[in-house]
Amino acid sequence: MGASRAEKEKYFVKLKELITKYPTIFLVNVDNVGSNQMHQIRVSLRGKGVVLMGKNTMVRRALRSILSEYPQFERLLPHVKGNIGFVFTSGDLKDVRNVIVSNVVAAPARAGAFAPKDVIVPAGNTGMEPGKTSFFQALNIPTKIARGTIEIVSDIQVVTGGTRVGSSEATLLNMLNISPFTYGMTVASIFDQGNIFSPDVLDVGEDELINRFLSGIKTIAAISLALKYPTIVSVSHTLVNAYKNLIAIALVTEYSFEGAEKIKDILANPDAYAAAAPVAAAPAAEAEETKVAEKEEEKEESDDDMGFGLFD
Repeated sequence: MGASRAEKEKYFVKLKELITKYPTIFLVNVDNVGSNQMHQIRVSLRGKGVVLMGKNTMVRRALRSILSEYPQFERLLPHVKGNIGFVFTSGDLKDVRNVIVSNVVAAPARAGAFAPKDVIVPAGNTGMEPGKTSFFQALNIPTKIARGTIEIVSDIQVVTGGTRVGSSEATLLNMLNISPFTYGMTVASIFDQGNIFSPDVLDVGEDELINRFLSGIKTIAAISLALKYPTIVSVSHTLVNAYKNLIAIALVTEYSFEGAEKIKDILANPDAYAAAAPVAAAPAAEAEETKVAEKEEEKEESDDDMGFGLFD
């Protein structure tokens, strides 16, 4: 039964209030999320975000009603599909995302359901009687009889992620008391100040962002220098290159300036600068020779003692 007119109007008002108050919206998928689990998620988000659910048709109608005032929300309309809901927040996006996805519950495998991941049955004793050996044989699971019970010889994958769970596989997992899947609210996308992006963006670290930013600056600087088109990021390179050109000109002409004097002096008197290098290294060499001499003296003293102390 559809919502009444009064309920729809109340929903529209609530949606507009949340849009006005919070700058970011998490679009979340709530497949297989029960009412009790939804309550726990709402509780864990208190002070950090507000959950708003609703039928897609009503959500789209509510969004269209505010487009004249908030036109950026038109980008949100194509994403209102499937079993989705909204989480409004003004907090740290990573923290809120972690709260949303951390509330999960274990669930048994159900025949016909899509498996979110591979399921592997571990080797070991099952505790089942030998009469059920044929069941394992039908699923090509290697077993043996140990101490009157069925034992699985080696780990074996019985379900492949992204495929539907077969009835035999579901029965086996339930017989083994294995609940391989976990269900909870997942983040489909994030709407922030008119932009929609994948939640994977939140996993990009600060170091990676800085490296990409610096790489972009280097690329712009290289393009600017190649085109001889000055930009903020290329000005420093242009000045350095101009300074190098001035030094090169000074070296091959009579023209000189303060920055070129030392280089000219090095080229005119290379021996003076070459002799200065060993002088700087001499103290270190002398110190090393002193250490070697001290070690030799200690060795000679120990040899003279023949391994005995003064009062032995």
